[in-house]
Order: sequence, then C-alpha cells, then structure tokens
Amino acid sequence: MKTLRLLLSLSFVALTALAQDPPKPDVVPMDQTPTFRVNVVSRTARAVAYHHRSGATKVDFKGTELMPKASGEAKVEAKQGYIEIEVEFDELERATKFGNEYLTYVMWAITPEGRAVNLGEVLLNGNRAKLNVTTELQTFGMIVTAEPYYAVRQPSNLVVLENVIRDDTRGATQVINAKYDLLERGGYVPTGANFQPVVFNAALPLEFYEARNALRIAQLAGAEQYAGPSYQKVVASMKTAEEYALRKTVPVKPLITVSREVVQTAEDAREIALRRREQERIENERLAAAAREEEARRRAEDEERRRTLAEQQSQEDARRRAEAEAERQRAQAQSAEDARRAAEAEAARQAALLQQQQSQMEAERNRAAAEAAERERLRAEREKEELRARLLNQLNAILETRDTARGLIVNMSDVLFDTGRFTLRPLAREKLAKISGIVLAYPELRLEIEGHTDSVGSDAYNQKLSERRARSVYDYLKAQGLPEASLTTRGYGESQPVADNKTAKGRQANRRVELVVSGEIIGTRIGNSQVTPQPK
Repeated sequence: MKTLRLLLSLSFVALTALAQDPPKPDVVPMDQTPTFRVNVVSRTARAVAYHHRSGATKVDFKGTELMPKASGEAKVEAKQGYIEIEVEFDELERATKFGNEYLTYVMWAITPEGRAVNLGEVLLNGNRAKLNVTTELQTFGMIVTAEPYYAVRQPSNLVVLENVIRDDTRGATQVINAKYDLLERGGYVPTGANFQPVVFNAALPLEFYEARNALRIAQLAGAEQYAGPSYQKVVASMKTAEEYALRKTVPVKPLITVSREVVQTAEDAREIALRRREQERIENERLAAAAREEEARRRAEDEERRRTLAEQQSQEDARRRAEAEAERQRAQAQSAEDARRAAEAEAARQAALLQQQQSQMEAERNRAAAEAAERERLRAEREKEELRARLLNQLNAILETRDTARGLIVNMSDVLFDTGRFTLRPLAREKLAKISGIVLAYPELRLEIEGHTDSVGSDAYNQKLSERRARSVYDYLKAQGLPEASLTTRGYGESQPVADNKTAKGRQANRRVELVVSGEIIGTRIGNSQVTPQPK
C-alpha cells in the first residue's frame, strides 16, 4: 500500500508540472513529432433487420481468430422507438494482450451501409462481462473490439467477437452482409514511440487507467500543439483524477466520473489534432507540388530560352560565314580597285559622320520642342485647374456648387421658384444675375440647364414643369447677355432623383434646377458623363 501511494504521489507531482509545461507521460521521447497516417482495413459483419415490437430474440457471439475461446449470447428486443440489448460474454482475456495501449473492449453496432456506432464499454469481471444497452438502429450487426478507452469513435481491427445468427433469431430472413472499416493496429501509437504498459492496481477503477491512456494517446497525436485548449482541459481533469486516487479512502464514483470526462475530452482533442495535422499535411503536399511544378516550368522555360539562343547563334554564325565568304570573293574580284574603293569609303565615312551630326542636332531640336510643348500643356492644365477652382469658389458663394466629372453643377433649389410654378422669384433672379456676370467673363464656358421635380403628380406634369423651369432660367440668362450658342436646356421630370421621394426633405431636394458649367477652358466637355438616377 505504501508503494502504491508513493507511485501515485509521483504521478501527482508530474501532473502538477504538466499543467504548466506538459511533458510526455509514460512515453519515451522521439527525435521528432511522429507523423500519423491513419490506415483503415475492411471487414464484413452479419446484420439483422429486427422486427418492430415482435418480442425478444437471441443472437450468439463467437470469438474470432484473435480470441477463439471467447463467446457470448445477446437478447435483442425491439421496443417503441428503440431496441434493447442484453448481452453476456465469457472467456474474454485482458485487452492488454494486443498491445500496451489497449485496456478495454467496446461493443459496436454496424449498419448495412458500414457505419459503426459505439454501443458501450465491455467491462470485465474476471473473464466474463455483461452489458445492457439500447440503440435507435433497426438493422445492424454487432462486434466487440479491443480499444485503448471507451470513447473511441471508430473500431480498431482487433475484432475479438462477432454476432452469429441463430436458427431461431427473428429477422434472420433479412440477413445482410455489412462491410465496414476498422482502424488498423498502430493507429493510436505511431511507429517509433515506446508506449509503456499500464501497471494496474485493484484499488483503483479501470476508468482511471483508461483516462491515463487517453491522455497519452492524445499527446502522441499532437493534441498539445494542434488542439491546445482541449488538451489543457484534459490535463487539468487528469490532475483532479490523480488527486482523488492519492486519497487514503478513494472516492470511487467521483474518480470514475472525472476519469470518463478525461477520456471523452482526450478523444475529442485527439480527433481535432489528427484532422488538423492531416489538413496541414495536405496543404504542405499541395505547396510542395506547386513548388515542383513551378520549378519544372521554370526549368522548361530556361531550356527553351537556351535552345532558342543556340539556334539564333547558329543562324548568326552561318550568316557571318556567308558574308565573310562573299566579302573574300568581292575582294579578290576587285583587287584592282582597292585604292578607289578606299577613297570612296573615306568619303562615305565623312558623309555618314556629317549625317550623324545633323541627325543628332535635329533630334536635340525635336527634344527641346517636345519639352517646351509639354511645359505649355502642363501650364494650360494648371490654368484650367486654377480657373475651375476659382469658378467653383465664386459660384459656391452664390449657390451650392459641386465639382463633378460633368463639370461644375450649380444647384437651384425649389425655394427659388413659386410653388408648383416655373416663375423665378426675385431672389432667384438676383442670384442668376450674379452667375451670369461670372460666366460672361469667360465666353468659352457652356451652360446646360437641367430641370428636375419630385414624384408628386403625374409623369407628364412633372416633365412639363421641369422643362418650363429650365426654360425660365434659360430665358433669364439669355436676357443677361449670355450667348444663345453657349446655353442648352433640358427637363428630366422625376427621372433623376438625388434623394428618397418618400420623405418631405427628400422631395424638396429632388425639386431643383441644376446649371452644369463646362467647357475646354476648365477641362470638361459638356455631356461627358451621365447622372446615375436614385430610386423613386
């Protein structure tokens, strides 16, 4: 007993340190984190379609080649909404015979489609075991596998028992061969990891050792790195379980409860870690493949460039050889004229030199002219921008004016007209007189007068009113001396609102006349862009 308490005390100290910097308990460290590649194998089970509420029927269990002496008998009864299963097993050996990580057995239901459902843990009493469970499945086969703990989600390939259909099994006429997948041995402990065996003590429940097993397996799966929050929760819960186990009088029920919580959370952390590691592996492989493809493409392009350059060089060498041969033949044929040719060549050289000098002088003149033209263009653009800004300030001091791609848009609100009419009020005439005085100073400017209304009234009425209001402004500006050629007018009715016509404020904003001031002198041609209509 003193030896047991010493071992548990050492475990407790180790787990206390684990909460700050978790080590790898009971696992010999590896040079690097193991790579998990989960392999599955397939197996076939006999599934039975149990008749709904037809009374109890029996199914036998027979040991596989892994445990041929094992046997069992199950009573299966279909009730309303679920099926109840009572099963007894005999001649079961300890699961640790299959490896240090295997501590218990789990019974599974296998559907005809191959889905495995964890029905519950088979706890040994000596070499016997009993299990009472329920399932919502209607058609299924049953197997028992060795597992590291009860909360696994996929059966291992250590199938020790399979159901056997009896002659008196009800529903046996609908026997189905269900193919299902099993986790291959080594799926929990990677190759290269030294998984130390569990030292059992009868004073502590099996669930406590399953919890230790689950923590170690989750750690080997990389849960500390890939599922940190869940892993830390497992460590904290395992610490509580160790504290229970160290007590002089062990509280069995709380210890089992915490231990099962550790197992469940550790299995979740293990699955999260495996899934994320697989995603990481796939992404790394994808990146590596892309890098290989890019390298291959680059090498192919380099090779193609080298080949092309080689071909070009070969052609150039051939051309030069042909030219050299032709030159040699010409030299031989015209040896008598060498002196004349030399004189002609010198004269041609002098002429070429003169032509080169003239060309350089002409290029310099062209460059200077281009620079001067560019300076003039920039000056003109600057003047246009300055004039545009000046006009914007001048117009904005009279009426609200905004700068747009179409030009400077002066907004005359509805209050400058008599209600529902197109007659200009005195204030409107006063403001238009000031605007005309500004525009008259720049004959190149153009004004497009646009009338707009809200959506109150018919389309025809609003169209006519917008046209008349625009025309009233046109007539007044023309009377102020603005040339007719610089003025255009157009009514848009209610087709181009700038605000929501559902509110009084929005309708007032939509009742307006806009003067679009444009022209080359300020860098804008009239009609360059269109106004985007707002919803009515």
